[in-house]
Amino acid sequence: MSPGSSGTTARRGPVRRAGESTYGLLLLARAALMGAVATVLLMAGAWASLDAVRHVTADRGGVRGTLTVEECDGWTCRGAFAPEGGGAGDAPAEVALEAPVSHDAGEELPVVVWPGADEALRTGVAGVLWAWLPFAGALVLAAPVIAGGLRMRRTAGVTALLGAALMVAAFVLL
Repeated sequence: MSPGSSGTTARRGPVRRAGESTYGLLLLARAALMGAVATVLLMAGAWASLDAVRHVTADRGGVRGTLTVEECDGWTCRGAFAPEGGGAGDAPAEVALEAPVSHDAGEELPVVVWPGADEALRTGVAGVLWAWLPFAGALVLAAPVIAGGLRMRRTAGVTALLGAALMVAAFVLL
């Protein structure tokens, strides 16, 4: 040891390095946890959307046709169902459609009805976007987790914008 040094800096070295590595380990654990939370949010949104997307886009199993709106009250529009091609023996004559926007009486909407159900789902681009709405919500919810927890602000901004754009497009096309 040199004169005037007490030797305490030599003893702080390993303790300081251990503290730094512990802090680094905590940062890594936080990033892993926030990544897992964002992933779970996105997977839950996709899972919630998949059933409706499968029903809207599937070519077999459902009866495609046209709903002629008779009345809309709140979130439900009811009307006569006319299957494509004229004949589908197990399709109901009247169906209900969950719709966040009110449609005018007499308006015709492309829908699909699944056997044993009297509730219709929109088809086409509007139906697909409506089916992906839970995933759009998950994108918007995951954005703050990505920005704050993962410190990826640009990625979070893009994620939030994609989710918001999908929501707006779904409501505009309905």
